[in-house]
Amino acid sequence: MSIVKTDVPMTYGRSEQTILALVEKYPFLRSEVLDQTAFGRDLRTLVIGKGKRKVVFSASHHANEWITTTVLLKFMEEFAEAIEEGDDIAGYDAGALAEAVTIYAVPMVDPDGVDLVTGAIPSGTVAYESAARLAENYPNIPFPEGWKANLLGVDLNLNYPAGWREAREIKFSQGFTRPGPRDYVGRAPFGQLESRAMGEYTEVLDPALVLAFHSQGKVIYWQFRDYEVPGARELGERFARVSGYELADTPYESAFAGYKDWFIQEFRRPGYTIEVGEGENPLPLEQFPEIYRDNLGILVTAALG
Repeated sequence: MSIVKTDVPMTYGRSEQTILALVEKYPFLRSEVLDQTAFGRDLRTLVIGKGKRKVVFSASHHANEWITTTVLLKFMEEFAEAIEEGDDIAGYDAGALAEAVTIYAVPMVDPDGVDLVTGAIPSGTVAYESAARLAENYPNIPFPEGWKANLLGVDLNLNYPAGWREAREIKFSQGFTRPGPRDYVGRAPFGQLESRAMGEYTEVLDPALVLAFHSQGKVIYWQFRDYEVPGARELGERFARVSGYELADTPYESAFAGYKDWFIQEFRRPGYTIEVGEGENPLPLEQFPEIYRDNLGILVTAALG
């Protein structure tokens, strides 16, 4: 029986239970807590493999993109099952892959925001009402389903020190000048516990590649500024072929202060934002089978390099 539930919203509590259950079932999986959010939720990892090649996969930087957590956890479960059974995953020998690569996953970067969007934080609570007050500053954004930020009202994928000032100028010009549901860059880069934890974890690991899963658009963003990263375009083109997604240049208004932007700037190695599915966030779970099918090849290809 599958541990990862793909027919219900992936809350923080469900993600925690899932990760711990996977670690219990598959002893070669491991997990650690990087830090806690301002509201006391753990930022937890899930790690598989023992190879020299290290990669970091992350999901749910944005609250209403929680379906990406389910994608990442489902992949980790299927990979572990294939290792245990001596089977293949996406056509590759799982045991051999685990010997070649170590995948460090952070399945839910924004657990506070996810719980707001999924209803795990009920109306009437202090946290919910605090967020609701921030949302009043942006009445055109539906609440809570339009919420992307953490519960302090900072967009975590605009809080990395890679063109942060440019991101601030762009978002302020669009009216996002204070904490709210989306697009507020915060007071300073790495000013949030979640983004700082991701940065520190990445620096310690020194990975060959990062993937950051978002939704939606069926598009792959692969570049930052004019940095030339050897092999990045070619690998992105392989991702596009195995997924059917478009490899595209990042739109200027979204081209700064993200996690993959910071990784490319600091490490000069391939970093990708994968926008899964299509429609309006949060995407319906009915899309999950197609999303997972499209992205399985990306995950395995990224692990292989």
